[in-house]
Amino acid sequence: MAGRIIGVDIGTSLTKAVVFDDAGVSIADACTPSTVHHLPGGRVEQDLDQVIGTVVTVVREVAARLDEPVAALALTGQGDGLWLRDAGGAAVRPALSWLDGRANSVVAKWQASGVSQEVFRHTGSGIFPGCHAALLSYLDEHEPESLDRAVVAGYCVDAVLQRLTGEITVDVSDASLPFLDPVTRTYSAAAIEACGLGHRRGLLAEPAPAGAVFRLNAAGAALLGLPEGLPVTAGPFDLPASAIGAGVREPGDGILTAGTTLACQVLTRDVSWDRDGEPAGMFLATPSPEDYLRAMPAMVGTAGIDWVCGLLGIRVEQIGELLTQSPPGANGVRALPFLSASGERAPFVDAGARAQFAGLSLETTRADLVRALCESVAYAARHCFASAGLSGRLYACGGGVRSAEWTRIFADVLGTGIVIPGDPGVGARGAVFTAGAALGEPFDAEVWARGAHTVAVRPDNAETYERGYRDYLAALDGARPLWRI
Repeated sequence: MAGRIIGVDIGTSLTKAVVFDDAGVSIADACTPSTVHHLPGGRVEQDLDQVIGTVVTVVREVAARLDEPVAALALTGQGDGLWLRDAGGAAVRPALSWLDGRANSVVAKWQASGVSQEVFRHTGSGIFPGCHAALLSYLDEHEPESLDRAVVAGYCVDAVLQRLTGEITVDVSDASLPFLDPVTRTYSAAAIEACGLGHRRGLLAEPAPAGAVFRLNAAGAALLGLPEGLPVTAGPFDLPASAIGAGVREPGDGILTAGTTLACQVLTRDVSWDRDGEPAGMFLATPSPEDYLRAMPAMVGTAGIDWVCGLLGIRVEQIGELLTQSPPGANGVRALPFLSASGERAPFVDAGARAQFAGLSLETTRADLVRALCESVAYAARHCFASAGLSGRLYACGGGVRSAEWTRIFADVLGTGIVIPGDPGVGARGAVFTAGAALGEPFDAEVWARGAHTVAVRPDNAETYERGYRDYLAALDGARPLWRI
């Protein structure tokens, strides 16, 4: 390939651009924060123009460092939420984040009335407050004028793509939740109607075909300082992009993303599901038409660790040290990690889900509280992978695995070694890897997988964590009837 592909990962709080060499090693990168507005009533919003500005900043910075031309731009980023735009790509209102909790009551009503179960029967995906269905329904009732002004109800990545290329489309991975029939990879009219949104069907862009390549238009080229007509790919979004970038290749293999939230995914070619089972999780379509990721993206993760650090007056950098100061089992302290204002979405959906600590005494230390919370997140991961069907190798990425001790806890609780990729930017890696294939110049997957290392299980902790996991499930079963919105 003549030149390099710039991978851009548009995260919730950070946008990062990375350029890789032919061996998948990063040779240039840049990052800049995005602004996330946390508002009363569980509302979480972002400004599209500010997000576009972060993309411009990091792409220009990386491009200026290269001593060879830019061959293409590969976009990935956060999924879910609701990014409403007009025909020119301008936001008709601030974007509603996937973290948004204003539609909690909508989801609770749908769970009670059977709507969530009906959608799950058609799509294999659960509905949660920050997904398209709930947010569209909420705005349809409380802010219909915004939907009336919009031409497209999309996601972050396709909102950026529209601004750079003028194209209105969506990657099939983003479209997977909540309305896509995974068998046909088309929208389920029955699922849309079940949510009472048939009259808003026109806002849903049709998924782009596999391997779609777009081009920078004049406006996009001017923004980025790159040539008009430059190839651009857009997707998959960050969860499947991370799986691709980490090295997930075989059915049964999985990836744990310990980020702001905890994403657990398993590669599968079987899109059958228990249509009367718990309506949670999702089937995420990948660039390969026969491959799907059974995803359980829980709302627990490093955001909870940030919270406990703030509460206890400790620095995040101290987590590893504190984890070594409390033994496996946290001296009897146990936790449920559900700290998100919008509850939980996998492996069950409950907008009222809330956290708890148990087993406290006057002898409980800060280290015990931190370890109990970290162990509870690992138990949540095990619960998710049990539902997703993990049977092969497990990979991991995200800020959480920067803590060696927390990664060891994940391995011990899950009972399997964890492969940590050599380069942490797996989302951008997956986007660039996908772009190479779409442009007809694929990268060597085996070469890109080099440099990884494996965190092994410590057998001495097995009994403690087996008992801890049983206690976690029992505490969860006892808490669920008590949660209220």
